[in-house]
Amino acid sequence: MSFSRWWTETTASLGDRVPLPLAALLLVLAAATIAVAWYTYPAWVPRRLPRLRRRKARRERPRPATAAAPAVPAVPAAREPADEPPAAVHLSLADRLAAEGRYAEAVRERLRGMLRELVTHRMVQVRSGMTVTEVIAAASEHHPPAGPPLRAAGAIFSELWYAERPATAEHDRRMREYAGDLRRALAEPAEREDRP
Repeated sequence: MSFSRWWTETTASLGDRVPLPLAALLLVLAAATIAVAWYTYPAWVPRRLPRLRRRKARRERPRPATAAAPAVPAVPAAREPADEPPAAVHLSLADRLAAEGRYAEAVRERLRGMLRELVTHRMVQVRSGMTVTEVIAAASEHHPPAGPPLRAAGAIFSELWYAERPATAEHDRRMREYAGDLRRALAEPAEREDRP
């Protein structure tokens, strides 16, 4: 059976069951529905399609009251950002994020500040595409005292960002301690050279 013959027989049998004006009205309504859907396309599509894998349950963390929030260190207006150590800019951003209760992002900013300190002290040369683990391994090889705080900070970062564990103020506090330990470890060689 050819397509033209099938089409002729199908339309003839449809014309026997449905009157022509009703069929025309149904076709016009279908065309109008398709046109409206096409015109408003992004609005009726859900923003996020349901995922098949189990999503982690995110609870709304209560934002700390403004009185209880830790003070954010102020940067003096007279100083230029270039005069400050590179980590200071990230630490102030990390402190602001921690004050807002965004601890995972604060941890990420503190790690970025630590890695910038390594670059500033020329302990490691970061290449495009290097992972945190590779940077930490290179810095630990070049300056062994920097290894323990870097490895501990990298473990916290991996736990929060790769394993998707919920971040807490305790993670942020420990990252602050590791950043201080790294600063002291990077300052040690300079102090040894200054001593007679």
